[in-house]
Amino acid sequence: MQNEITKSGKLLKANGTLEQIGWARTQNLDCNLENARFYAIKGLQKFRIKRWDYYAVFTPQRFFSATVADLGYAGNVFVYHMDFVTRELHEEGLVIPFGKGVQLPRNSMEGDTCFQNEKASMKFSLKDKTRHIAVDWPSFDGGKGLSVDLTLYELKNHESMNIVIPIGKRRFYYNRKINCMPAEGVITCGKIKETLNRKSSIASLDWGRGVWEYSSFWNWASASGFLPNGDTIGLNLGCGFGDISRATENAIIHNGKIHKLDQVPFMYDSGNYMKPWIFKDNQGRLDLTFIPFKERIATTKLVIIDSEVHQMFGKYNGFFITDEGKKVEITDLIGFAEEHHARW
Repeated sequence: MQNEITKSGKLLKANGTLEQIGWARTQNLDCNLENARFYAIKGLQKFRIKRWDYYAVFTPQRFFSATVADLGYAGNVFVYHMDFVTRELHEEGLVIPFGKGVQLPRNSMEGDTCFQNEKASMKFSLKDKTRHIAVDWPSFDGGKGLSVDLTLYELKNHESMNIVIPIGKRRFYYNRKINCMPAEGVITCGKIKETLNRKSSIASLDWGRGVWEYSSFWNWASASGFLPNGDTIGLNLGCGFGDISRATENAIIHNGKIHKLDQVPFMYDSGNYMKPWIFKDNQGRLDLTFIPFKERIATTKLVIIDSEVHQMFGKYNGFFITDEGKKVEITDLIGFAEEHHARW
């Protein structure tokens, strides 16, 4: 059921169908979205293609996230951060008609992602596997202002979770998740200033491209952190979107190596999200309980966009079994799990 893509090539054929379907340890397919062919009129394709870069950073004190997205007929940029002690969370975003000023690269291994207007500027740049996040948002949090200058490092031979799956006959999802990138730099919001050390701060990237049904639903769970012995540990689980019969995005990333999992259902009480979430795979390799401590609700309601996310922050406890058969205990790993409904 798990088809691993090992050959490089193009994402889409000339007729708009996928060249290959499966998962990979690196992004080895060129994201040639110009070949998308889900509408008879070629000029309409761009309005249904979704693209985003979402960064998540875990520090000893807080969670920070920044996103630049192009939904085809609108751009969406937003940032938020949460204090782990006080549980205080603040989020602000901008919706940009027709994505004016939003720039996203073709692939995840090159190019810059950026947006700038009179309210805010965001830039994600990449050079030699070193990623830089720069955010300047003067009006953030009632005028306190937000300034972010971070550097993330993709380590040598670091594997990532990549998935290519169909959604119906002509739609598709192409996604890369890079967990556990050491992070350093400074996050400043008003009088709060946190200096990040790469030995205690860690980040992930959710790079997504594709064409979804107008009405969509998915679950996602993610974490990047450290084990007591200093090993890095990443978690990526997802379901609810597309045809996952030949590949899922379920994996544990231990010291930069992907340990691929098959099916992992999300067992939780939809509507009572603060209750424990249970994650057990179908092969006996994963057994985690997620206890939420904070709920983030993000809604976007415009004429043709209606989105609601319940993103729960909490702690993962349990174990997983490596490809080599070793049992690894996971204790109080901070991460998140979410339920997302969208009409977009």
